[in-house]
Amino acid sequence: MANPTPAAIQQYIADGLHCAHLEVEGDGQHFFATIVSSEFEGKSRIQRHQRVYQALGDRMRAEIHALSMKTLTPDEWATKA
Repeated sequence: MANPTPAAIQQYIADGLHCAHLEVEGDGQHFFATIVSSEFEGKSRIQRHQRVYQALGDRMRAEIHALSMKTLTPDEWATKA
């Protein structure tokens, strides 16, 4: 199986999680995602990551070997931008 592209990972996340902003970078093995979603409101960092893993489903085990992520609410994103 070919390694996924950053664009494919971005689409997988977008298909399963409403995002106000989504950016994925990577080399086919290691990926870094910046994910901004109102679904993260009131959730811990671990709960936010679990929500992203839920959106990715089995792809996290089968296709994606390493994913680092920054998960922010729209308000948190606005103060960082």
